[in-house]
Amino acid sequence: MDNAGAYRDFVGRLKLLVSKNPSLITMVLGNIFTMRLIGNKTHGDLAEVAIAEFINQYMYDFRSIHVGKDLYRAKSKEEDITIINEITQAEFPVSLKAYGDGPLQLSTDKSFSMFPRLEREGSEVRGQAAVQRVLGDPVFAEFHNINVLPLIYDERNQRCNILVFDYQRAILETERITRIEPGTGNRKHPVYQFYNADGGYICEVRYGGAAANALQRGLWTHTRNGLPYFDSVTGGWIDYSHNHILVELFSHALVSSDTGHTSALEKIREDIALLKQNPGM
Repeated sequence: MDNAGAYRDFVGRLKLLVSKNPSLITMVLGNIFTMRLIGNKTHGDLAEVAIAEFINQYMYDFRSIHVGKDLYRAKSKEEDITIINEITQAEFPVSLKAYGDGPLQLSTDKSFSMFPRLEREGSEVRGQAAVQRVLGDPVFAEFHNINVLPLIYDERNQRCNILVFDYQRAILETERITRIEPGTGNRKHPVYQFYNADGGYICEVRYGGAAANALQRGLWTHTRNGLPYFDSVTGGWIDYSHNHILVELFSHALVSSDTGHTSALEKIREDIALLKQNPGM
């Protein structure tokens, strides 16, 4: 099984677990997004730790390793966690994205090659044959190798979702790629947007030049505009609430010793053991 196939198998297994024990994922996502009370960026980093541990504790046929920021410069792929299927021994990288409901970055395109390749085609590529010819270029190989697990939150309505983008369907159904110039809306840089035969938005490749930062380049989509190209692992939106006790636990842990941490960890492990026996508690 290839990398993409192994990831799809994992997503299917995660979706099954969530459908059987929805309270587990609601608890974990609620805890993750509670971290926004500490800082607007905090939840993203802690999501990586939390999802890795969720896999290790509750997905018995899988093991996960948090890669960590210290290895960032050595990464050959966009990778936050590594997942190993304990049955098949398949190992694959996963990039965690914790974004609000709207624009979603799927890849930073570190080699800055996608946008220049599309520029060679001019302002538009039309027709499935022409589109497939362009997307068959090696610079778009990343389309087939990106394993992104997006944790999406709608903070105003306190609801969340796990939405996985269907790259294969996106590639097969792209009928037109159109260049959108700067000045359209609030755009500072040009983009190439992908559309299906009905004119429906799928995704886009943003500008990749030296003047663009990481949030202005790469492969992006939109969780609302491109919704038909997402599969919801959680079966749709789920409501969450902030866990204020967790924030208090963090604040106390930061000013206590490892003796106190050891005692608290023992209690937390007991709680996890009870959750495994009765996930709906």
